[in-house]
Amino acid sequence: SSHGATRHPLSRRRSSLAPFAGRPGGSGAAAPAQTARVLQLRVRAAQIEEVGWGQLVSATGDDGVSCLTFRVMDEQRRHHLLEITLPMNYPACPPSIAADVPYLPKLQWSESSRLKDVLCQFQEHLKVLQDYWSTMDGIDKALWVVDPTKPTYAMSHHRIALGDDCYILLHVDTHKPNSLPECRFLGTDGKLERLIKNWRKNRKRWSADRKFHENLATVLDFALPQPPSVSIKDDQQADCGICYATHLPVDDELGTQSGCAADYKCENPSCSRAFHSVCLRDWLRTITTTRQSFDVLFGNCPYCSEPVAVKSTDS
Repeated sequence: SSHGATRHPLSRRRSSLAPFAGRPGGSGAAAPAQTARVLQLRVRAAQIEEVGWGQLVSATGDDGVSCLTFRVMDEQRRHHLLEITLPMNYPACPPSIAADVPYLPKLQWSESSRLKDVLCQFQEHLKVLQDYWSTMDGIDKALWVVDPTKPTYAMSHHRIALGDDCYILLHVDTHKPNSLPECRFLGTDGKLERLIKNWRKNRKRWSADRKFHENLATVLDFALPQPPSVSIKDDQQADCGICYATHLPVDDELGTQSGCAADYKCENPSCSRAFHSVCLRDWLRTITTTRQSFDVLFGNCPYCSEPVAVKSTDS
């Protein structure tokens, strides 16, 4: 939901519930079912108030308050969305929850429990997952992750490029993130045989005291390639994020681009992927949302989706 200039976007929802807070029965003789419903809405509004309207992102459902989404921040200032669905007979029956985490906590619930108890339990669950997310962040920064290109907090699988069209598919243990992961090798047979042999021979050298990428390099006995987004020295060249080659082939059809290194860089500091402009141009032309104005193609970075622009011809 978008933020207004002067008031919280949910202030209207809050004010619509306010009348229930002061008069549970309403004026006149209300039907028993209506009175019960008004009381239920009053309870839910009071419990949202207890958590804080500032944390509420959305409130939906038939009555407007049966599906609530709250913003929760963990110890490392990562933002999470917790969706809480309240059953008709809440709080006699517990709510259900959904969030972008590897696994959900089992809620401890009683009839005296409140919404704030759900958020407190979720906060405690986030504390348990801090080491896991720190490990995954380290993998994303130190290794060349080709899949997923946009990892979520729930993902525990990463496909890492090892060069020469070889990859390792890792599954990180969410409970023991710095332990030896499950893995599968993908790619050309010659190099894979050596990597698999090293993995089997050196797996006992994996140490929980070392960083994940250091362990992986030790066990594979192999210098792991850095991600294209890592800053490189002046005498080095970055691989293109589309063709994965440092230089374009020497080919007369490429004209002035023949044999060239990557000459375009995403301007998003957290991405900074390098591309050959000819590769980026060809890729943008396959995307239906790409726009062209005069001799410039406008689209989105294949990795971070930030805007990119490249000339439609080499001239």
